[in-house]
Amino acid sequence: MPNLFSRLSNRLSVGILVAATGVGAGDIVLAGIAGGEYGMLLLWAIVLGAVLKYVLNLGLAKWDVATGTTFLQGWVQRLPKVVSIYFGVYLVFWAFLVAGTLITFNGLVANTIFPLAVSEAGGVAIWGGLQSVLVAGMIYQGGFRLVENLMKAFIGLMFIVMVASALMVCPSWPEMIRSSLLPRMGTDLASLQFVAGLVGGVGGTVTILCYSYWLREKQAGEAASLKEVRQDLGVAYALTAVFGMAVMIIAAGVAPGEMKGYKMVVAIANELESILGAFGRWAFLLGFWAAVFTSMVGVWNGVPYLFADFLRQYRQRISGQESPDSALTHSPAYWWFLAYLAGPPILIAAFGKPIWIALAYAISGAFFMPFLAALVLYMNNKAAWVGKLKNGWGTNALLVICLLLFLGLLVGKVAGG
Repeated sequence: MPNLFSRLSNRLSVGILVAATGVGAGDIVLAGIAGGEYGMLLLWAIVLGAVLKYVLNLGLAKWDVATGTTFLQGWVQRLPKVVSIYFGVYLVFWAFLVAGTLITFNGLVANTIFPLAVSEAGGVAIWGGLQSVLVAGMIYQGGFRLVENLMKAFIGLMFIVMVASALMVCPSWPEMIRSSLLPRMGTDLASLQFVAGLVGGVGGTVTILCYSYWLREKQAGEAASLKEVRQDLGVAYALTAVFGMAVMIIAAGVAPGEMKGYKMVVAIANELESILGAFGRWAFLLGFWAAVFTSMVGVWNGVPYLFADFLRQYRQRISGQESPDSALTHSPAYWWFLAYLAGPPILIAAFGKPIWIALAYAISGAFFMPFLAALVLYMNNKAAWVGKLKNGWGTNALLVICLLLFLGLLVGKVAGG
């Protein structure tokens, strides 16, 4: 049995990275607020979001299996240059915002647990900056293998804490099952907005592109089968859904008094203390920190692959020369972009406005998802490009749902500010 578990853990480790990176502070805050406002009514939206992100990420992986290239390489080499230029500019902008968001929330949790004798903004910036530099140093020294092992440990911690807390405070098991399977909403407009946010936010945005790069690192250049990819991503988004549902159940069970941003997280922790004792409070804060810290590790390790690959492929597109076969981590662009993530966004944390930062990040993420869904629909329906792995009607139907929902989410984000 231990050998079987070890083989299973080793095989599914890339999916674990996807889950750990995709569950971030924004997802937890949104699920917590929804749980506090509507109880467990919107659990189904988290399940639907995980299913749609699975379909989208599987589309990216199918391209990789069919062509032997990453999806990013495919669109840079095959589509008009304006598509690549849009993505390159967007990636630099988005990366700065997401880095600032992660540094801020990591700093907030650390400063809550170990407050420094400075202003709150100063404590957040110091703690967040220290963690950012620490993660960058670990990636520089240990690379993918260290990240893989670290993420396995941390995702175990965060899931044990959050799921155990949910099990202890769940207000009604029959209602939990019904709300997970039966789509329902409140009668107010805010309920619809929460549904759109939960479906669109579950499982990450740009970071879903990182899966192909992690899989290549894990496989050491060997191709993975579509069956293995399906199993891997299935585990990834099952874990993502369970974690998001656990947070909503906890919020529904303790009914926090504060419903705004990070203060809501602290309010949940305080309510858990009244129910489970001091251990409940510290365990929840530790679980929240593990979630945002693993997101930082995943982004710091995975997003530089995207920038380095984009730069390499775009230069090849411009010059017409073959791209080098060396690993992307041998490219200076990978390490420069890691430094860009780890350093300059620390300034954002010093502003002391995490809600504004999170909002800007959410809007920027909403701009990317319709773009990606449209590309998957277009590129994976070209039989000349993907051969027998061309989308079927069922996959296309789900991708159309993804596209329409993400377009709606984009319009809602922009209109709502």
